[in-house]
Amino acid sequence: MASFRQRFLAFALAHDVLRFGDFVTKAGRRSPYFFNAGLFDDGESLHRLGEFYADALLASGIAFDHLFGPAYKGITLAAATAIALAQKGHNVPFSYNRKEAKDHGEGGLLVGAPLAGRVVIVDDVITDGAAKRESIELIRRHAAEPVAVLIALDRGERGTGALSAVQELQASFGVPVVSIAALDDVLEFVAGRPELAEHSDRVHAYRQQYGAR
Repeated sequence: MASFRQRFLAFALAHDVLRFGDFVTKAGRRSPYFFNAGLFDDGESLHRLGEFYADALLASGIAFDHLFGPAYKGITLAAATAIALAQKGHNVPFSYNRKEAKDHGEGGLLVGAPLAGRVVIVDDVITDGAAKRESIELIRRHAAEPVAVLIALDRGERGTGALSAVQELQASFGVPVVSIAALDDVLEFVAGRPELAEHSDRVHAYRQQYGAR
């Protein structure tokens, strides 16, 4: 329970971001847990969230020069992570994209520091991976190098095939995905909390049924 992953899950549970019960996912699966990072919706929780993102990125050992936040959720997350990294002695630039190009003022799709060097894409989760693929392609078009995708939770579920969306992205683009926590961490978290014991068997069963190989 001392690891930042377990502390992050406790933090998510306290903010009702991580819930246990009976839910239906976007894919139509009945899930015993639900994670909604959009509920980190005030200054203090966003500050703490940025620290967890920074901890996960630094623990990965991946060298980086720049953070990129895909519109829209990734914008706030990349900014929060950049602030947390600066507080930890790693001051790096960040940027984000618009959904549609601006045709006045400075114009263009990108806002913030010019894309350059080794870039980490910061977002909440990976569902079908489409937004991350667009970000990787955008970064490469600017002659920068996408070196990682940083997310809050990797559910580790199969997509349409045997691989998860995270595994498919890694296989297609050769870019590693770093998560603050993953499904195995959720299982450990449930096992370590007596008040969540009733959900343990269902989370294990869900992993057995839908977990990526």
